[in-house]
Amino acid sequence: MSRDMSEVMYARHGGLARRRWHPTGLPARCTAAFHSWWTRRHGHAPPAHHTGDAPPPSATAGERVLWRMRTTVKDEPGSLAALCTVLAERGVDILSLQTHPLGEGTVDEFLLRAPAGTDLTAAVSLAGGRDTWTERTDAHDLVDPPTRVLGLATRTATDSAELPLALRQLLGRCTIRSHPSAPAGTVPAEGSLEDTVIRLRAPGGGVLTVERPYLPFTPTEFARARALVELDTRLGPRMPRGRDVLTLPEGRDISVRRADSGDLAAARAMHERCSTETLRRRYHGPVGDANRYLNHLLSPRFGRTLVAQTDAGRVVALGHLMWDGDETEVALIVEDTWQRRGIGARLLSRLVSMAAEAGCSQVYAVTQASNTGMVATMRGLGLPLDYQIEEGTLVVTARLDAVPARGAREFGEPVGRFPAPRPATS
Repeated sequence: MSRDMSEVMYARHGGLARRRWHPTGLPARCTAAFHSWWTRRHGHAPPAHHTGDAPPPSATAGERVLWRMRTTVKDEPGSLAALCTVLAERGVDILSLQTHPLGEGTVDEFLLRAPAGTDLTAAVSLAGGRDTWTERTDAHDLVDPPTRVLGLATRTATDSAELPLALRQLLGRCTIRSHPSAPAGTVPAEGSLEDTVIRLRAPGGGVLTVERPYLPFTPTEFARARALVELDTRLGPRMPRGRDVLTLPEGRDISVRRADSGDLAAARAMHERCSTETLRRRYHGPVGDANRYLNHLLSPRFGRTLVAQTDAGRVVALGHLMWDGDETEVALIVEDTWQRRGIGARLLSRLVSMAAEAGCSQVYAVTQASNTGMVATMRGLGLPLDYQIEEGTLVVTARLDAVPARGAREFGEPVGRFPAPRPATS
């Protein structure tokens, strides 16, 4: 794998344009158009502060809304009491409170239930609050912080692929980048915190950076992130080993399971059996480059990969779920002689289930506008879809708010989330 390939993984999100090819294989002539679309869709502006008498979006008169709020006050007696007083005067319930002492002040983080239209920023400013940040939230944040952190630690201990998701849920909206070729010595053993950027030594080598441009990290958040990364490092590579069985229309069984770098040789052999057109549709570039991406795509550090294989162990399809900043990408490749049997649809259905279980709000697939098979497979999910096309490159986004909530599951348990997939060209 070429140097800093994981940085390129986030090129669409962070605007990096260091390589001719993205991991998905987008050619250089499409990169500018795709980045233009992505920039319009994914800005890094801070969340809107809803102020004034008008209710925020989706709120109605009389409704009580859950908010997360942070504000900085002077570290002196009575400062917290003043904040609580002005909130109480406006009928705001304080559901939880954390304090983060800093050098010259204290960051107070609240979970609030406020009447729709409450101007929280203006209210706390009257009590001396500054650098106030608010964000709409939901009932998931009602879990107390220690329980929430323990749950994230459990997820991280179960699966190497969980670390980026756990960090994102721990720290809120942020961009996570891994730099495998960066010397570990460039970051102290204990990591570093610089305002809105956390740098830690990555599990397996290199450097891990976490950045959120609109809200500085507190020392408490830094300590929690460092503890999660240290746990991941100590446990080493690990992955659930269950599997599902897919019965094809002709009655033959195919197994579907998680994959990692140990499947590299079998994945390369599948590439060699695929036609030039199949490889081009998947990687959008010269077919000779296809194998270059496999090390990265099979690493659980950057997402999750599923393989479909025969009883003899022959890999006939790959499905990838890749963490991409605030978004999640899905991609499929099915060996030519195994297409149109529902394998790609089953892989996609399972990947989307995994994304929903991980708390992702949507997934997207990048393909060619002429790849009607992939479009049909996405439509087969039965989820709301958005389409964006630029110079022949099609981005299909599935919104996961229509996916029923349920607990995490692993292979071997009933799938039960989507209807049986319809066979489609993959």
